[in-house]
Amino acid sequence: MNKNIDFESLYNILREISTSLHSGAHVKDILETLVMKSAQMFKAKGALIRILNPKTKHLDLGASYGLSDQYLSKGPAFRKEFVMDLCRQNRVLIIRDILNDPFVQYPKEAWEEGIRMIVDAPITYKDDVIGILRIYFDEPRELSEQELQYLILIAERGAAVIQRAQLLEIQESRYDQLALQTEKLSALGRMAAGIAHEINNPLAGVLLYSTNLLKKAPEEGPFREGLEIIIQETLRCKTIIQDLLEFSRPSEPKAFLTNINKVVVKVLHLLDNEFRLRHIRLEIDLSKLLPEILIDENQIEQILVNLLLNAIQAIEDQGRVTVRTYVTPDRKNVAMEVADTGCGISPENMSKIFEPFFSTKPKGTGLGLAVTYSIVEKHGGKIYAFSEPKQGTRFIVEFPIPRES
Repeated sequence: MNKNIDFESLYNILREISTSLHSGAHVKDILETLVMKSAQMFKAKGALIRILNPKTKHLDLGASYGLSDQYLSKGPAFRKEFVMDLCRQNRVLIIRDILNDPFVQYPKEAWEEGIRMIVDAPITYKDDVIGILRIYFDEPRELSEQELQYLILIAERGAAVIQRAQLLEIQESRYDQLALQTEKLSALGRMAAGIAHEINNPLAGVLLYSTNLLKKAPEEGPFREGLEIIIQETLRCKTIIQDLLEFSRPSEPKAFLTNINKVVVKVLHLLDNEFRLRHIRLEIDLSKLLPEILIDENQIEQILVNLLLNAIQAIEDQGRVTVRTYVTPDRKNVAMEVADTGCGISPENMSKIFEPFFSTKPKGTGLGLAVTYSIVEKHGGKIYAFSEPKQGTRFIVEFPIPRES
């Protein structure tokens, strides 16, 4: 029986793979199509694709065709180091001695599966290793050099499709997270509007009566101490309610053309005592060539105060805070950067720092960065956070430069 490759079928497979490159197909669907078509084209017993997991460095099964679940349950039939070496060499490997070849980890099970020859092709995209395509034959075959080259071509084309599909799925996941975040913020706004006034009124009463009592209290003693705690915590509750209202109903920026250095200098002057009392060194690097941008000075002050106070609180004993302003390399934005040498943020918390009510501080409200994010978004800007535990944190806030500038 003639089992030479049908090049018309090969052309159709390549065309199908190329078409999926521009479609919205998911990675799983693409992989299943790729292994099925590859096995059919070579008239093979079956095929599989294993994708390199960048986190675990393991080869996870992406898709298979024509192989039993019992055989697949044995795990990878090749070592990770072998795959990496094969990918680096960018060559096809033919395994004919199933029972004795060192690259077959389960020779007995492979033989019982009816496998008599294996062909491996690396899947790489540019310089990145993605995985491996393995085709199983039920009898030994001679493959021409042209057939092997076409197998490499299929693997390369498949790599481009897989890479694109993976990026699309990441983008979809981020979009879903953003939609969920938007829904949560909307619900929070409705809740805040409903309860803020109800809570503010009794709080004002508590604050009024406790302040009056404090004026009549003895200079020393537990009675005065208790009243001071009541006043302190009541003020804290009012601050939380105010932050919640500002977050749920952020006012539109009253923007005017301003040099952002003006705002930075003003805020640093306000917080000068905080830096000196905590023995924190302040380094300032403000660009003298900044164009004016459309910002609400009061709101930008709020952002910078919040970022600087976070930086100060993150530094336990001395340390350094750096404040910079500059024009981004693409000349489209003015950037304001605040970096500290503090305790840093753990990786599991980095994705949550802009969520409302999330805080790692014992007395934090969890609204500071959420309000900051909202203000930056209202200005048409972007905010980025970079941090590692015990390595400090860096926030970059970018505001667009008006086209006229």
